[in-house]
Amino acid sequence: MRVGIVAQKGNEKATRLADRVRETMPPEVAVRLDAATAERLDAEGSPVESMSDCDLVVSIGGDGTFLFVARGAGATPVLGVNLGEVGFLNGVAPEDAVETVEAVVAGYRETDTIPAREVPRLRATGEGDWNLHPALNEIVVQGPQRGHGQGLDYEVRVDGRTFASGHGDGVLVSTPTGSTAYNLSEGGPLVHPDADGLVITEMCAAESMPPLVVPSDSEVEVRAEGADFGYVSADSTRERFETPESVTIRPADEPTRIAEPSSDFFRALGKLD
Repeated sequence: MRVGIVAQKGNEKATRLADRVRETMPPEVAVRLDAATAERLDAEGSPVESMSDCDLVVSIGGDGTFLFVARGAGATPVLGVNLGEVGFLNGVAPEDAVETVEAVVAGYRETDTIPAREVPRLRATGEGDWNLHPALNEIVVQGPQRGHGQGLDYEVRVDGRTFASGHGDGVLVSTPTGSTAYNLSEGGPLVHPDADGLVITEMCAAESMPPLVVPSDSEVEVRAEGADFGYVSADSTRERFETPESVTIRPADEPTRIAEPSSDFFRALGKLD
């Protein structure tokens, strides 16, 4: 069995916990540390992008760390250890981390499976020369900068039918997983992670429609113009495009797999300000 471990960069507590988890693995388990963590532990490291070759990846940090790990893990289940404040993606408390990873590893070695739930991701494509990884939380199409008199003109179409058009900071398309993140700060609704749908939210528009929930297999097209350029982002990574540009957002072929135990959604909600 191969287990990847990624600790939040610059977090000494995460690094120490990664070392403890590594030391408790049986000799038959090959452990792969991310490069930054390995450097602090004077060990051999691997790029996070190579973690897709593992059977399990352990993410130690906040939800941002989990998003970073999920990009490199591919279809490999990710087990999140929560060192953040809320923890919608990380279901394991630090004090339970070693015991939980040991149990998951023992279960895999006995049954050759890791219990996990699949959560959708989104992929954005366009006419311009840019490329983004699939997003677990959201895709955002926005202008050069935010604020009054900035932004861009847009038209939003769902499966070929016009939903909204106007001028604003941008348009956000969120998965249920991402509804508690950027979507929520832009006035979008909370969506239970087991719900089947996507949320379309206009960002600080001059005149806007209410946020819309559409079926999860919908194709959302955002046509952007009215500015010299704009940005499209997948979670925390963004690319610049020249206008006019048409960004098409569809479900990605491969979901993210979150290893059990996963986060308690309602408990995490109670930590929101």
